[in-house]
Amino acid sequence: MARSRFLPDNFTLALLTTVLLATLLPASGRAAQFFDGLTTLAIALLFFLHGAKLSREAILNGITHWRLHLLVFCATFVLFPLLGLALKPVLAPLVTPALYVGVLYLCVLPATVQSAIAFTSLARGNVPAAVCSASASTLLGVFVTPLLVNTVVLPHGGAGVSLDSVGRILLQLMLPFVAGHLLRPWIGDFVRRNAAVLKFVDQGSILLVVYTAFSAAVIEGLWKQVPLEALGGLLVVCAVLLALALTLTTLAARKLGFDKADEITIVFCGSKKSLASGVPMAKVLFPASQVGAIVLPLMLFHQIQLMVCAVLAQRYARRPATEDDAADAQPARG
Repeated sequence: MARSRFLPDNFTLALLTTVLLATLLPASGRAAQFFDGLTTLAIALLFFLHGAKLSREAILNGITHWRLHLLVFCATFVLFPLLGLALKPVLAPLVTPALYVGVLYLCVLPATVQSAIAFTSLARGNVPAAVCSASASTLLGVFVTPLLVNTVVLPHGGAGVSLDSVGRILLQLMLPFVAGHLLRPWIGDFVRRNAAVLKFVDQGSILLVVYTAFSAAVIEGLWKQVPLEALGGLLVVCAVLLALALTLTTLAARKLGFDKADEITIVFCGSKKSLASGVPMAKVLFPASQVGAIVLPLMLFHQIQLMVCAVLAQRYARRPATEDDAADAQPARG
């Protein structure tokens, strides 16, 4: 019997189940360390397989697609901060002042890497461009985010920069990608013949990120730090920001003449914010007493973006296959 089109797909149901599991049985102590390590391995495997799958020409096309990267950069570091400031008179009354500082902090963060690439892959977008754009966003965010914190979040405060996050990005993400690409002559055909394995790693890495991130949020007192009405208001604020980002990046991609694969990359890379980068940066940039309220909007936004983008990726993936989809990547047009 065919499933009704009104019912969620299996992956969305898996995401909802994962959030429920993290709420009822959050990983803590050694279990949290285990899942953190498992998530790191899954993400490394994801990048290793993508490196083995992508041809040298595809990677060069992704790097040289400057118009796409510029649009993603503007969405991440210009559009989001402007939305946070412009909407403050409307959205700030829905939450506490401390929480809206966290909303502004959310707006100046770099894009997430692993889920943006995974969703781009699931939706049959331009994966090489997504790898380059999301990774560059995270690297640049190490330097750009503290500057924006000074000008947008805390105009009269100070901020610092930690180069350690750059090393972690290179070690955990780019090193496996390069290793997979170097081994492509030997394992590339196997990876292409077993595309289901890559899809499993894509989905599995997202589920692990959801569980570990939401577990941490629950343990930190996600349901206790703010009144119920403020939490509800925060959900509205995050949903409005994400809806505007998704809509504006989609419209901009179409207005500027990008094809569907590039549009997918722009939407998923330009609308996301990184929990993995945001939490460590918050510990460096803000007093310890403020970090909880600062990262709470990011935690909620992270969960919402994963849920919404999972549905959106499945919707994109259902479009008819084209010749461009059969190739590893699309040629640069910028």
